[in-house]
Amino acid sequence: MKLIVDCGATKADWVIAGGKSVRTPGFNLAHTPVQQLEAIVKDAAERLGPGIDSIHFYAAGLVGESPVDLRRWFPGATVEYASDMLGVARAVCGRAPGIAAIIGTGANTCQYDGRDITHKVACGGFILGDEGSASVLGRLFITDYLKGFVPGTLAAAFDREFGADYPTIVKNVYGGPSPARYLGSFAPFLLSHYDDEEYVKDLVDKNFRAFFERTVCRYDPLPVGVVGGFGYACREILERIGREYDVQFSTLAASPMEGLLTYYGV
Repeated sequence: MKLIVDCGATKADWVIAGGKSVRTPGFNLAHTPVQQLEAIVKDAAERLGPGIDSIHFYAAGLVGESPVDLRRWFPGATVEYASDMLGVARAVCGRAPGIAAIIGTGANTCQYDGRDITHKVACGGFILGDEGSASVLGRLFITDYLKGFVPGTLAAAFDREFGADYPTIVKNVYGGPSPARYLGSFAPFLLSHYDDEEYVKDLVDKNFRAFFERTVCRYDPLPVGVVGGFGYACREILERIGREYDVQFSTLAASPMEGLLTYYGV
């Protein structure tokens, strides 16, 4: 049996081609502690059961060798380790050239020739980059909130829903286990006010314009495929702003898994 794994910062989907699937917490191979990684893999393996003989493992933060050897939990299986970005490129472009983008808690992009990633603008993470992502939207908003630039009615609504004071925000951003996820958690609240708060509309649109100007427009003019929960939730906004930059979208999906199953002929 063939297992396809798509892992991002928030969640990981483990899907047996033509069979069962499980979801676990996400992780980033570059900075998630190995003990935590191993606990997640062990949980997935126990829930999936035996019989898996090949694995295609796409994960965020893969640089060089994987810090975990999946064969420990899936004995006898052949394993392909690859970045989540290559997985997305295969999912949205298949075997044709294109631009692939992840827009979720974080953001990442690449240019793909139908086989390999040929060019990549560094994403930089939510502090140095990640334009267009939910975490950057949250960071832009929280910065304004702390300095008193958020309109009063919206600030009051935020206070009622989150009750986040200055010490709490600083603790979560600078000392919490997942600051990007924390900042990204404010995105649904902001999107709920997109149509009735001009401030929110301007903030969301500014975030996506930065995504196009600082990443997508750095590539050749090719069709753009997007995956990620935040990008999918904002697909109408993305398409509208994309037209300003003559961007043609090939795919807008919440997850790359359906495209990966197609890529592998499932």
